[in-house]
Amino acid sequence: MRIIAGRWGGRTIRAPTGDRTRPTTDRVREAWMSALQHDLPGATVLDLFAGSGALGLEALSRGAAHVTFVERAAAPLRALQQNVDALGAADDVEIVKAEALRWLETQPAYAFDVALADPPYDTGEAQRLVAAWAGVPFARLLCVEHRARDVITAVPALAALAAPAGVRTRRYGDTALTFITAAA
Repeated sequence: MRIIAGRWGGRTIRAPTGDRTRPTTDRVREAWMSALQHDLPGATVLDLFAGSGALGLEALSRGAAHVTFVERAAAPLRALQQNVDALGAADDVEIVKAEALRWLETQPAYAFDVALADPPYDTGEAQRLVAAWAGVPFARLLCVEHRARDVITAVPALAALAAPAGVRTRRYGDTALTFITAAA
């Protein structure tokens, strides 16, 4: 894996060992970051289900001010720490070892500008994440990767909101990215 663009563009980063982690492909990560290009400079970013940290490190490479990574598994945490160290990014990141949805229960509204999430597929985590955000929008913009066939915005708690400012989904083969913007 590599950082695609920005100050670390072209630098190689480690992927976690084992088969429990599914890294976001370069193609999808590039599309994701292109969609966020105006939101990243100077932003505080949350990378949930962080894995190797590829999403958050890409955001940092493209101008985010600070990234908080949340990951619970040991192998991805080791790869993430190695990637942060290799890039010299320690001053601009916080690494939290925790279960993402439980950790979010401690966060206030709008603690982050942008939240990036790549939860495990076929677990219901994406839908639970959207429901948590609908209850307390912990970021002004929530971006979730999921299977293209899954409609994660059909969460009743999201429908009950006084309409978020925007919801859009982009598909890339079997993968989809859904962007949900909080109402002002």
